[in-house]
Amino acid sequence: MIKEISAKLHELLQFSADDKILLNGQEISVNQNNFASIESSSGKSIAFIDGGQAEVLSSSNFCLSFIRVFGVVFRDNQKIHSVKKEFYVLTTCKKVENELIYSSALYGDEFIDKEDLVFNANDPLLQTGNRKAAVSKISNIARRFAELKLASEMESDFVVLDGTLDKTYPGEEKYLNVGNVSSLAKTTDLVTSNGNNPANVLNSTGCWQYPLNEKTSFVKLHERGEHIFRFEGNKDVLPFLLQNSSDPIFLGYPYGLIYADRMARVSNNERKSLEIQFMIRNKKLQYYLNSKNAHSILDTIS
Repeated sequence: MIKEISAKLHELLQFSADDKILLNGQEISVNQNNFASIESSSGKSIAFIDGGQAEVLSSSNFCLSFIRVFGVVFRDNQKIHSVKKEFYVLTTCKKVENELIYSSALYGDEFIDKEDLVFNANDPLLQTGNRKAAVSKISNIARRFAELKLASEMESDFVVLDGTLDKTYPGEEKYLNVGNVSSLAKTTDLVTSNGNNPANVLNSTGCWQYPLNEKTSFVKLHERGEHIFRFEGNKDVLPFLLQNSSDPIFLGYPYGLIYADRMARVSNNERKSLEIQFMIRNKKLQYYLNSKNAHSILDTIS
């Protein structure tokens, strides 16, 4: 079986000269003339934004999550200043006129509007297949909104977010309209017409950008880097990203985003500590949590 699967994987890694990148229903041909070199520049400040979260308590009818968003500004590889926002999101459900509605309360840095976290559980944009959206999904939305809100408030020449600028959630356009913000995605779900990964099709030396349209490009930010990233937004920031993308920890990826990820991340130990604090204060919570922890119990059985 391993031999057959390996042969199939080898087929998938091949690509032809006429392969095309698929984006928003369009087929984009790969033309070597479309590669544009990026030359390093300095003197501008860049804010890097990322967020982390932990599901502290969750049942079928409520979810309590802890969210942290972090922004740091670099100029010429020197850290200028940073901002951190932390808050809890408690999402509950209630039946309103025959519809199940999720609403949230915020505790801590009330960084976003709780009115923006009211959703119909059967909203097609939130559903998975024909199933209603899980109550825990609202925490993901709150984190996304908080990242975008922080991006709008950073004082810098450019702002770069981890991820994409695609609209994913209802009401997100309010936070996406934040001006001079770009994004860099470590991974991409884009494919080619032959079912390949676009990063395998694009091949050029040096540091470059390959535009797919006015908004989206693929970029390589270090000549010895082994990764190609999806970029969206203001391309004027690219020359200033090069000098920030030379850390051997992740060659070709901006250190500012590495640092923001590290500072925003909520560790499992931190999550467990928060859970214990709430459980000590209300032991009845265990009855609610039992409705969702069966899998974790099985995972501990060797």
